[in-house]
Parts: sequence; C-alpha cells; structure tokens
Amino acid sequence: MASPIQQNLEKKNAEYSADFSKGDLPLPPGKHYLVVTCMDARIDPCAAFGIDLGDAHVIRNAGGCVRDALRSVVISQQLLGTREILVVKHTDCGMLTFTNDDIRAKVKENLGAAAAVELATLDYLPFPDVEQAVRDDLSFLKEHTAATRGDTVVSGWVYDVKTGKVKSVA
Repeated sequence: MASPIQQNLEKKNAEYSADFSKGDLPLPPGKHYLVVTCMDARIDPCAAFGIDLGDAHVIRNAGGCVRDALRSVVISQQLLGTREILVVKHTDCGMLTFTNDDIRAKVKENLGAAAAVELATLDYLPFPDVEQAVRDDLSFLKEHTAATRGDTVVSGWVYDVKTGKVKSVA
C-alpha cells in the first residue's frame, strides 16, 4: 500500500504530465548556469530565482554546500557546458544550529554505536556564519580548478527566508 506521500506524488504527477509539452528540451541547461542551494523546504529555487524548466541545473543539499555538490558541479561544468555558478545559502539555516559532535551524538543515540562508528569521520559541514560560509564556498571553487571552466563566473548570495529577497555576498 502506498503511503499518503506516495499517493500525492502519483496524483500530482498525473496532473502535471497530462499536458506536459517540454519533453524535447536539450540535456544541457539552456541558460548555461547552475545554482547550488540548500535543501530547505522553505526555498523554491525556481520561483525565487526565476528559473524555468530547462534553464539551469539546481543542486540542493544540506546548507547549499559546494564541497558536498562537487561531483555534480564538475559534471555540470565539464560535460554539460555551464559557465556560471550561483552559490545561494539562506538565513535561519539548520546548518547554523549544530556541530559535528552534536549530530554524531544524535546518530549514536538514535541508531546505536555501530552506526556512530560507521559515520564517525563524516563531516556534516555545519557552519556558524552564513555569509562567511558563502565566502568559503566561493574560495573553494576558485581553488578547485577542475570544478570550473576557465571562463566560469561565480557569485555568492544569501536568500532571506522571511522576505524572499536575496543579497549578494562578496
């Protein structure tokens, strides 16, 4: 039996696909850029950043971390021709609320010692300051020449979850 979430997916997908007409879009993103942003459910990157289907790659993970997205960034840049990267973190991010030790203790408490040992060396990449985390990601991209093409434009942003506005971070 399908869960309510699975049932919703099937229902909404049936509605979406009933008049779907964009099946012929090319594989590379049409506007040749990618966005790395957080998985936070309060962010709708397509609506907030004006991304239409086929325009851009949107890579989401906890904290919008470039290091965590590196594999996808390299593929997007080197195989699919993107030439610009937007790094977008946000206010009130969950990554501001814990340390690696905190999450390791939670894993041990919830899943036991074996899981804690298995994940003991995983860096969850929390950060104490969102703007500095953007700057750190921009520096990371500049240091990793395999992640970008020679002509890649890179910029950093903070999205405010209360207002929906973005602010450039240099």
